[in-house]
Amino acid sequence: MIKAIFLDVDGTLLSFNTHHIPQTALDALRQAYHSGCKLIIATGRSAADLHVIREVPYEAVISLNGAECVLRDFTPIYKKLIPAEDFHKALELSKKYDFPLALETNEGIFVNKLNPIVIEIARLIDHPVPTVIDIEKKFAEEECSQLCFYCDEETEKKVIAQIPNLFASRWHPIFADVNVRGVDKGMGLGILADYYKIDISETLAFGDGGNDIPMLRKAGTGIAMGSASDEVKAAADYVTDTVDNHGIRNALIRLGIIRPGVS
Repeated sequence: MIKAIFLDVDGTLLSFNTHHIPQTALDALRQAYHSGCKLIIATGRSAADLHVIREVPYEAVISLNGAECVLRDFTPIYKKLIPAEDFHKALELSKKYDFPLALETNEGIFVNKLNPIVIEIARLIDHPVPTVIDIEKKFAEEECSQLCFYCDEETEKKVIAQIPNLFASRWHPIFADVNVRGVDKGMGLGILADYYKIDISETLAFGDGGNDIPMLRKAGTGIAMGSASDEVKAAADYVTDTVDNHGIRNALIRLGIIRPGVS
């Protein structure tokens, strides 16, 4: 019996085309929730950046790819901060390899410079373009659990090789989320399953990006969205339709979690 459903946001709950949750997904998740399933968000976003899915009756969030786990009211469960030494090395390397570096916090995304990649990623998820600030000063003033590298995979590998305490994951080829090594959505799933005293076999996870792979492998049942890459699909137990083609609803019906006929 499934007791908890873990849900990625961009490309899974939210369509990249409409930037909204399909009504079929919202109705299906509400039915699952009222049948006793806990709904838990698992995202690279911060927990404060979920206004667009506020209608989903979720109870907790694995945010920043597992670096922070909180209840919906922001009660903290777990946090893993970026060490200062690693941030300063990342900043030095961003200048050397000439790519924008950002801090992602509950206050927003703050970047050291803009380029077309930063603007394109903001457009893709229907976000404001990040604010350019002195991120070194910002890092000293508040806690940070996630960095963002706006660069290709080749550059990312060169940088991460020089900061072995950090790990990069991707949901898009021109952008990487960066956390402390060992932090990922799969770890977050385990933390919140333990918090709610739910066995891993009783969990279900939906995702579409490379950063969802650890969660899909960790869950009792991992479901890849139809738009996912072959690598993501290979990590899942089942591949559903795309978000725009009612992938969440269709999977929940197929698995017997909700009744057919949800509109």
